[in-house]
Amino acid sequence: MFFGNKEKQRKSRELDSILDELRRNLENNYKDAAQQDLKDFENLLKECRETGTLSAHKLDYYEQKLAAYQSQLKKFTHKDQKVTW
Repeated sequence: MFFGNKEKQRKSRELDSILDELRRNLENNYKDAAQQDLKDFENLLKECRETGTLSAHKLDYYEQKLAAYQSQLKKFTHKDQKVTW
């Protein structure tokens, strides 16, 4: 399936936007929001992979980002948080 350059750029910008939001949520310790951003990123990347929207180079780049964030967020939950009040 052939996609125009604009569609590829749009999907790439969407993925970058999700990554930016994920990074901001991690920096601010917003655990639930960061986990949701990761799911959104993973779903959009899966869609791009299945439809062939992105080039192989871009797919590799985003796959590496996904793996890095998955390992970083593996135990990133509220369960470990101690109540201090």
